[in-house]
Amino acid sequence: MKFNDRYSNEPAPRSGRVLPVNTGFRARVTACVASLLMAVAIPAKADQPRGFLETVKKHETLTSTVPENGDQNPYAIVVAPVSAGRIQKDDVLIDNFNDISNLQGLGTTIVNYNPATRQTSLFAALPRQLPQCPGGVGLTTAMTMLKSGWVIVGSAPSSDGTTRTRGDGCLLLLDPNGQLVDTWTGPDISDPWGNMAVIDNGASATLFVSMVGFGIPAPSVRDPDTGFPVTLHKATVLRIELTVPPGKPPAIKSKTVIGDGFAHRADKSSYLIGPTGLAIAPDGTLYVSDALENRIVAISDAATRPTSAGTGEEITKAGLLNRPLSLIIAPNGHLLSCNGLNGQVVETDPVARKQVYAQWINTNQAQSPPGNGNLFGMAIRPDGKAFYYVADDMNTVMESR
Repeated sequence: MKFNDRYSNEPAPRSGRVLPVNTGFRARVTACVASLLMAVAIPAKADQPRGFLETVKKHETLTSTVPENGDQNPYAIVVAPVSAGRIQKDDVLIDNFNDISNLQGLGTTIVNYNPATRQTSLFAALPRQLPQCPGGVGLTTAMTMLKSGWVIVGSAPSSDGTTRTRGDGCLLLLDPNGQLVDTWTGPDISDPWGNMAVIDNGASATLFVSMVGFGIPAPSVRDPDTGFPVTLHKATVLRIELTVPPGKPPAIKSKTVIGDGFAHRADKSSYLIGPTGLAIAPDGTLYVSDALENRIVAISDAATRPTSAGTGEEITKAGLLNRPLSLIIAPNGHLLSCNGLNGQVVETDPVARKQVYAQWINTNQAQSPPGNGNLFGMAIRPDGKAFYYVADDMNTVMESR
């Protein structure tokens, strides 16, 4: 039975074997992945240039992400920019969206992988029931760590693993020792979902977060024309400007919706589908993966614009994209997006507006197509020569280099 075919429309319920962190499991999975993984590059066209992904030759399992409480389904990956509290610079933080019963929207833990020691530890275990956070805690891909050491993570909670009991959630502020310090809510915060883009100046920071919960009904509510759960166009991209006083928690200075009208809906296997990937370029352009429209769009002047750009300007659509999720910027300035409906990561040149290259990084044959629903969070390794990603089917963190 499929463990995590999250992005097919009506898959079998997920099931998975819970494994403790730091066991001999790592060696077994590495051998399995090595035998299955096809490092096959697929150029968009034979005459198009190839980029960062062409340099990636090896895919290695680093660690299990399952802590002692059995949480599963790793979502976010964040590389620590500084050493603070229990975190060392370049540590890799990973959160979990599912609980030990594999129910979505009930994961409450963040684990910390240290690449130097290859050890994994529990960074934070949040309370499932949290009155300050509407609906409780179910950690999402919306996570970051600031240069000041503070960790911010989103919650899109459920009490039964479906959107039938979905809460609006919140943003949670943790200190560098994993302790909850503050909770941010409001009418413009509804299920913070996609991986955060951040401009961090130390004493101030700007967050970009997608919000995908507005008005979403349960997946049993169907569109009579398509037969799928009802699709709305109310998802937003919210800019949050923070002040970061020395020795004190960050505080929200202002919030501005800079993108709206994105498609989003509930899904039996994937909980929520909506804009997921967010990546900020040096020129101030925010790139967004518009999952249901199978495209990547751009919002110009994202850090300064006073109004919404709607759904932005389309950069690329379809082609090698197959429901793009997390979005990061490679060292060459290209965009890397992981597919939700197969095990590929796709490289796009945003200036030329061309898809350059695709590579299989998860070829689990238990899903169809291979790797369907297994990819989510990604992050560039600090030296720029590799990237981290999660393999949800095995509850592991991988490294491609």
